[in-house]
Amino acid sequence: MPALVLLGAQWGDEGKGKATDLLGGSVDYVVRFQGGNNAGHTVVVGDQKYALHLLPSGILSPGCTPVIGNGVVVDPAVLLSELRGLNERGVDTSKLLLSGNAHLITPYHTEIDKVTERFLGKRRIGTTGRGIGPTYADKINRVGIRVQDLFDESILRQKVDAALDFKNQVLAKLYNRRSVSAEQVVEELLGYADQLAGYVCDTTLVLNDAIDDGKVVLFEGGQGTLLDVDHGTYPFVTSSNPTAGGACTGAGVGPTRISRVIGILKAYTTRVGAGPFPTELLDEDGEKLRTIGGEKGVTTGRDRRCGWFDAVIARYATRVNGLTDFFLTKLDVLTGWERIPVCVAYEVEGRRVTELPYNQSDFHHAKPVYEYLPGWSEDITKATSFADLPKNAQGYVRALEEMSGAPVSAIGVGPGRDETIQLRSFLD
Repeated sequence: MPALVLLGAQWGDEGKGKATDLLGGSVDYVVRFQGGNNAGHTVVVGDQKYALHLLPSGILSPGCTPVIGNGVVVDPAVLLSELRGLNERGVDTSKLLLSGNAHLITPYHTEIDKVTERFLGKRRIGTTGRGIGPTYADKINRVGIRVQDLFDESILRQKVDAALDFKNQVLAKLYNRRSVSAEQVVEELLGYADQLAGYVCDTTLVLNDAIDDGKVVLFEGGQGTLLDVDHGTYPFVTSSNPTAGGACTGAGVGPTRISRVIGILKAYTTRVGAGPFPTELLDEDGEKLRTIGGEKGVTTGRDRRCGWFDAVIARYATRVNGLTDFFLTKLDVLTGWERIPVCVAYEVEGRRVTELPYNQSDFHHAKPVYEYLPGWSEDITKATSFADLPKNAQGYVRALEEMSGAPVSAIGVGPGRDETIQLRSFLD
């Protein structure tokens, strides 16, 4: 049976939670391999809506083991709050596994994140202010705090003291903020040790053993391809690798173990935060997409910026991830347009380009070149097969498939768990 990677093929918020949940009944393990509580997945089960941040979407599927891998940065207060919230709604969270090598978000990380964004002013990145970037920076600088450090008070104190020796200088002298008490941070972190101990294990060993045993393992990215720190629209990106290669480093499995890579594409395009966005709509169409699509960030509550489908970005995602399949979501949102623009290329300084510009300045100034596809007015939310879709909706899907470079294997026609058309199995 396969090991699958499921990731966003745009700027995130494509509906990965719905796709993961769709597979949940057939999957033995669902693994978050990067990001933190700056990500958000909405999963609708019947009349119940669940907003997940740190927890893998598979936690809602009985029989599935959810895993938080070593590549994730974990705010322990947020994790425990999310677990309590699900327990109160009758969801069993006891099977969760947490890597001891995952890094912890501490109070000083969130403080530095917030003051840095304010200090940058117009040059701000548009972070969520949840300490994600500073935590990854500490990880790379080798001064981070890991989950396993909670269980050795001596090591924890040494690491917190060492980190704050420098950070308090920055807070006080650069940002004119109060110093953070090392003792208070240590005491807060130690308070989480007993609550988390039952979840912590060597997740790398567990996952490789599971694949050896023929179990189905799904690796779930937290953000989208264009937010990847190496392959995204830098510097307006996240601080980790939500592309397919990140699944290997963020979960501790080799690339030869991965059999399918599924990209989630929204039938139009959205992004949250600052940065270039060639097809962004600042008119009635943009507002209509935002309203019908319910385009508010699950984690931030911020309105998402909306635009038409960008095939240049989709082709890029296919290339850098090695995508084998697409899951096209929110096709129903486009119902009612007489014709639907699709960006097939960019114009950059009078030149037509069909691939994502390598130069960030070129991408910033890229203007979309549109082709127009006929729309449809029929309600598609009850469609259960591709044949049930109006001819123009079928044509739209096939056109996007051809432009994007990988087959569409599933189509979301509504927000509910059952409102999906599956064209072929992801598990073959």
